[in-house]
Amino acid sequence: MKAVNKIERQTAKAFKLNKGEVLTVIDPMGQQVSDMVLFNANDYKEKLSSGKTMDFEESILLSTGNFLWSNRSQKMVEINEDTNGRNDFLLAPCSKETFEIMYNCKEEHPSCLNNLSKNLKPYGITIDDIPTAFNIFMNVQFDSDGKISVLPPNSIAGDYVQFVAQMDLLVCLTACSAEDSNGGTFKPIHYTVKTI
Repeated sequence: MKAVNKIERQTAKAFKLNKGEVLTVIDPMGQQVSDMVLFNANDYKEKLSSGKTMDFEESILLSTGNFLWSNRSQKMVEINEDTNGRNDFLLAPCSKETFEIMYNCKEEHPSCLNNLSKNLKPYGITIDDIPTAFNIFMNVQFDSDGKISVLPPNSIAGDYVQFVAQMDLLVCLTACSAEDSNGGTFKPIHYTVKTI
């Protein structure tokens, strides 16, 4: 049985994932987003790219059968299975400025960008090196004029997205800290790693 790793609400974890291993990101309680960033474990300058991914996959809606690509046009992971089917690759990780500008919050507030930065710092990765995250379970909608709205996730307890590593990776996952992204509450994220 695979060990379940737990990311507490409004925190993050970084870990290595070897080529061919399967990462399963699980929403244990429902309606909780997880921001995911990826780096080539052998060269951190190669990292996840939303632009390259949407270019090569010819879609902004990414789910089962799609690949996530690097800034060097290399496949990083394949989405092998997705029980929810709604993820986002448009919006940046929430930050201190997100809460100041969009929530009018002047007090200190946990953020995905800060949590990613804190967990990637031991690997020598700075806040400016962090790319746009792949936002697992995030329900971003847009109208015919391009107006974006963030709705509560459709994910229910036990929904998961499974990724197969196409190269050796450094992964960082969050349990997102933005109220609008998570239907107003904050919950944990779970994940497992399996060697095929």
